[in-house]
Amino acid sequence: TTPFVSKATNTPLARIAAQLAVGAKLKNFSLHRWDRFNHIAIKEAVLPFNKFPNESTYLSPEMKSTGEVMGIDESFLSSYIKSQIACGNILPSKGNVFISIDDDNKESIVSIARKLGKLKFNLIATIGTANFLNNKGIYTKKINKVKEGSPHIVDSLISNKIDLVINTTKSQSSVKDSYSIRRTSLMYNVPYYTTIAGAKVAVDAIEYTKKNDFKIK
Repeated sequence: TTPFVSKATNTPLARIAAQLAVGAKLKNFSLHRWDRFNHIAIKEAVLPFNKFPNESTYLSPEMKSTGEVMGIDESFLSSYIKSQIACGNILPSKGNVFISIDDDNKESIVSIARKLGKLKFNLIATIGTANFLNNKGIYTKKINKVKEGSPHIVDSLISNKIDLVINTTKSQSSVKDSYSIRRTSLMYNVPYYTTIAGAKVAVDAIEYTKKNDFKIK
């Protein structure tokens, strides 16, 4: 993280720390305040799971990051979008969104699903999530889980009929069940999000992109 913070703040932290360690005084450095920047810098890990074919894409403490990128701009969402572009995670502007949410997070997905509908995305979900969203007045088409037989969600991913995946899990069995969804999304370059927080930021970013132009910073 030190190189990232150094770049984001234009402060050579490692060089200063090395000099402090051998007797230099902090007052000898022309340090500037960090609360007066007019930019936000976001670090995104690069996780090339396609180079680890037998690994689950469900993140754990043993994350295999092979690098990082920086998105920098004047607002959080524009910086976030730049970080996603830099790591190759291109968010869609239209198309079909697959949603499969564990019971504890179903209420939290409502506002996200409703915003996706307003952005003219088509919603597709497994039976439990689809029934829940339809009961909330959010039209959602049902699709089979893999274990329920074809045509199922992985078939649709392989056929390039899905543009975004939101898939949260809770139990170990549900993590195992969703492995094929995550792996197929990865292999076919479909952006996927495994937490409500991640999904919310992604959808907010899509909305931002539709309304704003980008500039170089």
